[in-house]
Amino acid sequence: MSLLTSLIQASTRFQQSLEQRPAASGAGEQKAKATGSAKAVQPASPGDDRFTPSGDSLSDANQLKSQKLPLADYKQTVGQDLAFIRETLRHKLAEYNLNPATAISVNKNDSGKIEVGGKLAEETRSRIEKDLNINKNFKEAFSRSSVNEPTLHFMDNALKLNQAYGVNNSLLDTLVSENQQFNGLQDLVHRYDTLRRSASPSPFEATANQGAYAFNLNTQA
Repeated sequence: MSLLTSLIQASTRFQQSLEQRPAASGAGEQKAKATGSAKAVQPASPGDDRFTPSGDSLSDANQLKSQKLPLADYKQTVGQDLAFIRETLRHKLAEYNLNPATAISVNKNDSGKIEVGGKLAEETRSRIEKDLNINKNFKEAFSRSSVNEPTLHFMDNALKLNQAYGVNNSLLDTLVSENQQFNGLQDLVHRYDTLRRSASPSPFEATANQGAYAFNLNTQA
């Protein structure tokens, strides 16, 4: 091989080396950019301070305050009045020599007077009705039950649905205070009755209201 040929080949290889160097450098830069981009879009891990919960924290807080309600205490309070009403009516059946299984119902009319219903002779029905209207303890127990029992019924059903299906009731969340000192039965009854009076009927269609409340003995309510 002549010296001229060797010089030509060496020059060719040198030129090729220079042409390949920028391409390799560009590829390296593109790779670096791709790596940096991947790092930039990498999602934050659950333990990252920037991580934001998916959004049920308020719902969980409402559920927690509802679960703290002393429902058993409410049921005991309401149950005492219901037991008194039931026993008073049974004594009236016995007093008028009626079958203890006689179906009888009690409700209040628009003027607040106790009314008695059932398959009774008119004279007997009228006398029992008169007796109940002059019985102060009976009237007070019935008045309490007419507001307490529907409220308790609503809360009990709402909590059961929540526990069974995880369904939160917005009306129950509104009734329950963050401060448990203001979640006495009468507090809840007052708020429930206020909402019932001011809201449209639809949220309350499944629950009894004070005007339609009736106590039924020996009948399917």
